[in-house]
Amino acid sequence: MNPELFTPEILGLIALGTLLGIVVGAIPGLTGAMLIALTLPLTFSMNGDAALALLVAMYVGSVSGGLITATLLKMPGTPASVITTLDGYPMASGGRPGRALGLGIGASLIGGVISWGFLVLLARPAATWSTKLAPFDLFALVLVALVSIAAISERERGGLWRGLFAALIGCLAVMPGLHPATGEPRLTFGLVEMSDGFKLLPVLIGLFAFNQIIQDSLRPAEKGIETPSGKSDRIWLPLRDWLKQSVNLIRSSVIGTLIGILPGIGANVGSTVAYGAARSVSDKPEKFGTGCDEGIVASEAANNATVGGALIPLIALGIPGSVIDAVLLGAFVIHGLQPGPLLFKNHPETVHMISGSFFVANGVMFVMMILTARGLVRLSRVPLAWLAPPVIVFCIVGSYALANRMFDVWVMIGFGIFGFIMNRLRLPLAPFVIGFVLAPLAEENLSAGLMASGGSWAPLVTRPFALICVLIAVVAAGISIRRAARMPD
Repeated sequence: MNPELFTPEILGLIALGTLLGIVVGAIPGLTGAMLIALTLPLTFSMNGDAALALLVAMYVGSVSGGLITATLLKMPGTPASVITTLDGYPMASGGRPGRALGLGIGASLIGGVISWGFLVLLARPAATWSTKLAPFDLFALVLVALVSIAAISERERGGLWRGLFAALIGCLAVMPGLHPATGEPRLTFGLVEMSDGFKLLPVLIGLFAFNQIIQDSLRPAEKGIETPSGKSDRIWLPLRDWLKQSVNLIRSSVIGTLIGILPGIGANVGSTVAYGAARSVSDKPEKFGTGCDEGIVASEAANNATVGGALIPLIALGIPGSVIDAVLLGAFVIHGLQPGPLLFKNHPETVHMISGSFFVANGVMFVMMILTARGLVRLSRVPLAWLAPPVIVFCIVGSYALANRMFDVWVMIGFGIFGFIMNRLRLPLAPFVIGFVLAPLAEENLSAGLMASGGSWAPLVTRPFALICVLIAVVAAGISIRRAARMPD
């Protein structure tokens, strides 16, 4: 590691960046990309290594912080934490918020450390491999993620079909805007604002935060979350609990890292695929979505691991894998650094600083969140009358700040009402979000693949990686359909 990493200045910047990232990540409507973009101008006068250490720490903290509100309030602070709400919130509302946070925080640390190992050992070869994937390979990978919709929807009779219907609505909701292949507007209804379609952030804020406020407002006053007598709610979990999750931790971290390496895929897909994989191999898949340890661990280990994975192509090839990585690429350029093979040759100390600060930031994140977790649990006991106004303010500010336009605020409110209606109709929100996130990736890669192949679908079965993904998707879908058919009325 770079010896400068352990100087008081750099350690202080890492601690500050991690803390700010956790706070911003925990607030629905604010994102790590927003924080890093706002901080970037402040780094102009800083040393390049110090600036990158600060920004990488913010990256780590923002992804980790999303689990707080996702677990305690069912309001994911970041898109990567959507899957965490499936088991984190049921466990917290069932009287064990401390355990839910402990599992999420510990899994975040382990996922980050494992992906750091990939970052250090496999940066060049892994990044080179990812660039060899053709559009059909990426499309097939998205198919695997789409199949996870079945995995998270089959807990009850008819749940599979409700989930698929919700996912279809999500795919339709993302269609307005410009066609990814032709660039022609579609379903814009003559509105200039609709040319960009519905942005993900306002949609998520509406579905999970604003919708939750509506539901809680119509619900009779309830007491805060309490720990039932006889149930353990320790944040610091015993070693035997982690040993039970060892395979899940490693598998989910590796999945998250590998998906993070792929440009444009992101933590949303990483946590979704890891969650589906954990459920598929579980002896008790019906427990997923009811407050299951495995679900929390899979989601949080994977979405934190995608951070380390995404840094690999950014450093080795200068290819950003997400919005945050694109902002970080701008930081490289501002400080006179060119990511790629020459960075390893001309500025090896910068590579070591980035990998070292990523590792240290994960440790700082773990310590900060463990020390404050017991206080965070009290957040779940705050009366709605006190909690709702600031949450609504953050929802509006976060939606407006995305592009400085009121249209996104109205989108947030509209999808909040739409999410409320979906809940009343017993249509799950998670499949809707998965369809909304993955449909553009699938369409974009499929369009690019068909143009490259002259309209032929043959590469889906002639390319080894694509064929393997398609077979996995078909087998997983078949298993889910058979399980759903066998469920009693």
